[in-house]
Amino acid sequence: MTNFMTEQYVKITSRLASLLKREDGQTLVEYALLLVLIAIVVIAAVTILGKKACNVYSSIGSSLSN
Repeated sequence: MTNFMTEQYVKITSRLASLLKREDGQTLVEYALLLVLIAIVVIAAVTILGKKACNVYSSIGSSLSN
C-alpha cells in the first residue's frame, strides 16, 4: 500500500512540476480563477433568488390556504 501511495505521489508531483514549467500552466490558472469567479457569482445569485423564491412560494401557499 505504501509503495502504491509513493508511486502516486511521485506521479502527481512530477505532473504538477511539468505544468508549472510550461506556459500552458498560466492559462490553466487563469481558467481556474475564472471558474472560481463564476462559482461565486452563481452562489450569490442562488442565495439572493432563493430567498425571493421562498417568499413568493410562502405567499402563494398562504393565499391558497385561505
